Amino acid sequence: MRLQAAVFDMDGTLLDSMHIWNQLGPNALRALGYDPEPELHDILKVLTFREGAQYCKDRYHMPQSVDEIVALTIAPVEDFYFRQVRPKAGVLPFLSLLKMQGVGMYVATNTDRYLAEAGLRCAGLTSYFKGIITCAEAGAGKASSPLVFQRAMSRLQGNLQNTVVFEDALHAVRTAKAAGFRVCAVYDPSAEADQEEIRRLADTYLRSFEELTEIEGIEG
Repeated sequence: MRLQAAVFDMDGTLLDSMHIWNQLGPNALRALGYDPEPELHDILKVLTFREGAQYCKDRYHMPQSVDEIVALTIAPVEDFYFRQVRPKAGVLPFLSLLKMQGVGMYVATNTDRYLAEAGLRCAGLTSYFKGIITCAEAGAGKASSPLVFQRAMSRLQGNLQNTVVFEDALHAVRTAKAAGFRVCAVYDPSAEADQEEIRRLADTYLRSFEELTEIEGIEG
């Protein structure tokens, strides 16, 4: 089946950006005098920014409102997405190849829209995509529901046979596969511990987009 639609995760897949999130929550809590739990990053990585702030407020009985917690932690994230973030190796040539082949592309991300738009713009990727949908807009995160992938596919007028989801995170790979999508998994160091399971689940596995010089390797 010819590839018609491609749905891309953003952080860790298109953008070299996961490191900005890895210690954000723990560092913010320490700065406020709290002792973060060892597994905090694993908990926060499947949540939106506001959901993470709500979790920390509830878990650590923080007196600040969710808006105040967001305001205390957002500055370095905004600076990164607006001014610093770069695409991962091989992303630009691969997106150019897909665009040349007439493949419709959409971004499905857990990141807030304004940060996603800024990050794609900073990395020079905006023009390749027909649009962005966030998990907040879809109404569910990738760990619990494939809605964000399904809505992106629908907007591209694709179907499960001619659409590929590109993801780096195990929980998202697992959800997309369970929903019947073909998945191309992309390595990111943030998911190092999950690589064996990601390889097992994915239809195609890439250490880098530089490995793909033609789209036949991901077509069904």
